[in-house]
Amino acid sequence: MFRSLRIRNYRLWFTGALVSNVGTWMQRTAQSWLVFDELTDHDATAMGVVMALQFVPQLLLAPYAGVLADRYDRRRILVITQGVMALLALGLGILLLLDLAQLPTVYAFALGLGIVATFDAPVRQTFVSEMVPDTHVSNAVALNSTSFNSARLIGPAVAGVLVAAVGTGWVFMINTLTFAAMICAIVLIDAAKLRPAPRARRARGQIREGIGYVLHRPDLVAVMSTIFMIGTFGMNFAVFLAAMGGSVFGRGSEEFGVLNSILAVGTLTGALLSARRARARLRYVFAGCVAFAITCLGAATAPTLWVFAVWLVPCGIASLTIMTTANAYVQTTTAPAMRGRVMSLYMAIFMGGTPIGAPTVGWLTDTFGARWGMGAAVLAGLVGVLIGACFAWRLRREQRLAASSVPSSDPEEATGPAASTERVPSTGPAPSSAPTMGHAPSSEPEAVSDPASPGRSDAPAGPPAADGPNAEPGTTPRG
Repeated sequence: MFRSLRIRNYRLWFTGALVSNVGTWMQRTAQSWLVFDELTDHDATAMGVVMALQFVPQLLLAPYAGVLADRYDRRRILVITQGVMALLALGLGILLLLDLAQLPTVYAFALGLGIVATFDAPVRQTFVSEMVPDTHVSNAVALNSTSFNSARLIGPAVAGVLVAAVGTGWVFMINTLTFAAMICAIVLIDAAKLRPAPRARRARGQIREGIGYVLHRPDLVAVMSTIFMIGTFGMNFAVFLAAMGGSVFGRGSEEFGVLNSILAVGTLTGALLSARRARARLRYVFAGCVAFAITCLGAATAPTLWVFAVWLVPCGIASLTIMTTANAYVQTTTAPAMRGRVMSLYMAIFMGGTPIGAPTVGWLTDTFGARWGMGAAVLAGLVGVLIGACFAWRLRREQRLAASSVPSSDPEEATGPAASTERVPSTGPAPSSAPTMGHAPSSEPEAVSDPASPGRSDAPAGPPAADGPNAEPGTTPRG
């Protein structure tokens, strides 16, 4: 489960990220309560606007951020982005302590943080694959989620107590200090032991090339479509928890922090379960959508605060199963030279839908009530199930068509049992076998290796293998 932690570079990264992520969750909790209770009178729409402003840059700038991630030194980019985010937290913290911050101030801070995070996210995601071998990427991605959600267990509860005791301004100031842990970890990483992907040369059409790569991979299209629905309408927990805890059950900031920590119990469990799996399987993405819809429905109809809290645990498990598996699947089935651009598209789709989803969920909550607002998450899970069913149907249909068209000199042989096990040609950009609902490849696809990076491949990765008994697969956290 923890095999990636045997690697010193990744161990440094994990430790720095854990400290830094505690600060991230403290700040997120303080910011949500600041907007919901201190600057407005329980205005869920205003919270939705803040979330939207943080993620609008993903829609506009993510493709350029992906090109940057593929072209330049990722360590240097991370030091710059982490430093700028620390300065933003420091600035808003000072304004809050001086009692100068207003709602437009928070809007401006959210937009600035969103711009920087847009360039940070694809670099941070793809940098993981430089620290560990290909066989450990899925485990490392899951441990990243474990770090983020371990911090989610601690940060919100601490923030709830601090907000009640000393105010939101000090929470932002403390978060500023936690950025130092991540920056120190990045600086201490041994560059000689990294496995850098081939750098993309400056050329025209690189953004279009990344989009075309994804569009020629039906499995990636299915995964990203599902992630768009879950990210846009299902992952608005800041709105859900504040509205259910404050408006429905009449509780304050301390209970709001506790609810965030209870949700983190589920997300941490989901991350640890994902870390146990050797490879990412598409079936877990779509099974997670089923569980997500059911658990969100249970939470939305909970009669008491503590019944609501209990439902948050399986809801967290389901959401992290979806996110971690999808992230690992995309990374392990994408060619190294394309990984930055593909992950930037993934992050844009996952977080870029928030400008649509967060205000919509906020409006539903203000207009029809918090329970109906959570109904949007139920709907998102059901749409994810439908996407999975359509992908499975298309895959089986292509396999049947390919099996029926296998050439043979013996008509009986062509229609016999052996015909059903023939490989299906890929629709992706590189020759490979068809994707399955269960599997991602256990290693990089066949390609011409880059002489400057032995053992690495820079050719486009095809969809994962479909046959054989061993054909099983391969936030804005700061780490």
